[in-house]
Amino acid sequence: MKNADDDIKFVVVVRKDLGMGVGKIAGQVGHACSSVVWENPNRVANWIRYGNQKKAILKVQSESELVEIIKKAQAYGIVTTIIRDAGKTQIEPNTMTCCGFGPDSSAKLDKLTGHLKLL
Repeated sequence: MKNADDDIKFVVVVRKDLGMGVGKIAGQVGHACSSVVWENPNRVANWIRYGNQKKAILKVQSESELVEIIKKAQAYGIVTTIIRDAGKTQIEPNTMTCCGFGPDSSAKLDKLTGHLKLL
């Protein structure tokens, strides 16, 4: 468990190659945030308590780039929250739109995603 001395954050990486509108992207990022709360309540409690819900929303240009980051995250022991769309509006069903990483230490997440640009 984290404590007050740790810097904790949550990172969401969004695919920009899909051409999603701003509202669609916001919805997908919202899914990543709510899913991590549901799937990892203890980690989220510490993120809220000690990390002030610090988060970063970053971008990649392809599914393969996102998959590569997911594989590295799993190797580092970072919780991943993969979001796939239902396909009812802008994109095909079951399309991977984004992925949440953490909440975890900022240093660990920066090692994984520090090279990415903000959305």
